[in-house]
Amino acid sequence: MRLVLAGTPEVAVPSLAALLASRHDVVGVVTRPDAAAGRGRRSRPSPVRVLAESHGVPVLAPRHPREPEFQAALADLRPDCVPVVAYGALVPRGALDVPTHGWVNLHFSLLPAWRGAAPVQHAIMVGDDISGVTVFRLDEGMDTGPVLATMTERLRPDDTAGDVLDRLATAGAQLLVQVVDALEDGAVEPVPQPADGASLAPKIGVQDARVDLTRPAVAVDRLVRGCTPAPGAWTTLQGRRLKLGPVVPVEATAEPLAPGRVRVADGEVLVGTGTVPVRLSTVQPEGKRAMPAGDWARGARPGPETVLGEPAATTTDEDPHA
Repeated sequence: MRLVLAGTPEVAVPSLAALLASRHDVVGVVTRPDAAAGRGRRSRPSPVRVLAESHGVPVLAPRHPREPEFQAALADLRPDCVPVVAYGALVPRGALDVPTHGWVNLHFSLLPAWRGAAPVQHAIMVGDDISGVTVFRLDEGMDTGPVLATMTERLRPDDTAGDVLDRLATAGAQLLVQVVDALEDGAVEPVPQPADGASLAPKIGVQDARVDLTRPAVAVDRLVRGCTPAPGAWTTLQGRRLKLGPVVPVEATAEPLAPGRVRVADGEVLVGTGTVPVRLSTVQPEGKRAMPAGDWARGARPGPETVLGEPAATTTDEDPHA
């Protein structure tokens, strides 16, 4: 079949690579426009665009897929199917109707659970044991179309969102190819999603990633892992943001540790929560690079009165470490 892949971030790259290596003909890619990124905030192409251009695949990057010019350009490519992986915009009916077999989306949850932009992050933050991927036919709703295939994945106790997305992106790419093969062969039938069990997974902003150290250690652990690597969990020290890498809840110490209170002992940096302390792994002070928590403590020299979680100097949704 003639395929046009729609995708933007790194998690979509394995699917594009798998489709390029498949029996099908990738005749184009749809991606989001170049965006500012990194410390210098310079405009950079999406990872999908980089891979597509390295293979000589034409790229369409509309500001929104409702643009008539984009829909005409898509129709000119004559796609039989548009596989979608984390494209980043809702697709209107005019574009959905272009390919014969529709737009087929690889989503990183077991639908109807966790519809939206951040399914893996939300699954980790609420403590789900099982995640997975769903390939479904896109419609005008938010991840509401009929299901073509699913695959489950067990979540590990120390998984970060990045860990899970890496695994799902790789395994899901193969499932997506299998579904496209089956569509061409007429060997798959879409099944409507169940009416019950739907949940939403909206995008997680920087303010959503702020750690409340008065909450139980298990909740702090889940939030930090769910926000790693992006947008990055954080707290504050003396009014300035301090990003936190994954933490480890530890047994309660003989000497109680109040929420936010820091203790350095035997090379470990502990922080109090609403229950037991957590051990820090890495931290990233505002304007600096990430470093092991022990190295940070040797430089910052937190004392007995040091408390994390005081009001931040800024309350905007901008990430100073981006």
